Amino acid sequence: MRHLFDENAPKKAANLSVNSDLLAKSRALKINLSATLEKALERELAEAEARKWSEENRRAIQSYNDFVEKNGCFSDEFREF
Repeated sequence: MRHLFDENAPKKAANLSVNSDLLAKSRALKINLSATLEKALERELAEAEARKWSEENRRAIQSYNDFVEKNGCFSDEFREF
């Protein structure tokens, strides 16, 4: 999987506010808060990048879809199903 950030970048301390009950229950289960936050942020970043890519390429995608609707798919002549 291609990462959207430098995995070797140094760690940096951050102050966060978290629901106290959520924090207590997570700590009781020994959930690694830093690793969990990093995974969640990476997931959010990937989703944001995908939305950005879709928006940047919206016109090209629509043009291709219009072409296929009018002319069919490039591989239609080879389709056996």
